[in-house]
Amino acid sequence: MPELKTTPLHSRHVAAGALMSPFAGFDMPIQYSSIEEEHKAVRTACGVFDVSHMGEVNVSGPAAEAFVNYIFSNDITGAPIGQVFYGMMLNGSGGVVDDLLVYKRAADSFLLVINASNIAKDVAWIESHADGFDVEIDNLSDQLAEIALQGPESETVMSEVLGINVADLKFYTFREELLDGRHILVSRTGYTGEDGFEIYGPADAIASYWDALMESGRVKPCGLGCRDTLRFEVGLPLYGNELTDDITPVEACLSMFVKTDKSDFIGRQAIVDQKAAGPARKLVGLRMEGRAIPRHGYEVTDTEGNVIGVVTTGYRGISLDESIAAALIATELTAKDTRVMVRIRNKVWPATVTSRKFYNKSYKK
Repeated sequence: MPELKTTPLHSRHVAAGALMSPFAGFDMPIQYSSIEEEHKAVRTACGVFDVSHMGEVNVSGPAAEAFVNYIFSNDITGAPIGQVFYGMMLNGSGGVVDDLLVYKRAADSFLLVINASNIAKDVAWIESHADGFDVEIDNLSDQLAEIALQGPESETVMSEVLGINVADLKFYTFREELLDGRHILVSRTGYTGEDGFEIYGPADAIASYWDALMESGRVKPCGLGCRDTLRFEVGLPLYGNELTDDITPVEACLSMFVKTDKSDFIGRQAIVDQKAAGPARKLVGLRMEGRAIPRHGYEVTDTEGNVIGVVTTGYRGISLDESIAAALIATELTAKDTRVMVRIRNKVWPATVTSRKFYNKSYKK
């Protein structure tokens, strides 16, 4: 078994008594106090996450914009410097290689932030499609660390504790600056459904910010456990669950991030064809009756016991106190309020189809 990687903040997590566990090849904190307590801190105040395990790839050169548009489902054509885009890299069948953020750093430079579990795969895939494009591809994953401050008090904490003024940053924008002689990138982005910021920089800078936040007492350290419950409640997808190599953005109800009217990109024709024909399955939310908790991989059936799909994510909702799930099921049964069943161990439990967004996002627009 390969040795687990660690982030620059690893010793701090261990010293704080965090529950550590393998995740995407890294030894990562799952929780410090409890998932519920950390989840509520982000919803009501401010939490901070170590997300240094995420991957970063810079694409630069005269053909950088054309190349990124070719491998990315969203359209970055003519975007202003400082804009962030969400989208996907698709395979030829329309399945998702990865979902990612693209940061426009300059007219000829873009930072791609990819999932930790996919770094090696993604870098190889990006490089394999670069023939014919005048670009330079730099894998910066081992050079950059990252923390995410999330919650309604995050803007104030950024300013008063870290000395980073972010009041002018709009949602899905960023800027780069020198702070105490260290180059950092700060974006108004996150993965929780709350207002928040992500800071990228060298390990020493990110470690100093983490220490300052902990010493302030104004931020709760949060593990990956509540990062998952938070993103799930607001309907944000997780690669490997709601998106995979054989789940398309159309099936995952993310077509808005696939701009088929732009020039050709990898997977475009497959998406056009699927939208024209209609997908055989779609992602929905499920509200369970009772307290039984559905989990990833559990079968979903119709009321007669025929298997119609599978649960992608399931929890006892922390902000709602009810059992909820996302599931990929047959399109003909995706209408709101449709009754279905979820097989949990040796029993089946009734559920109702609903929206995938169980909790309203609180982004600052």
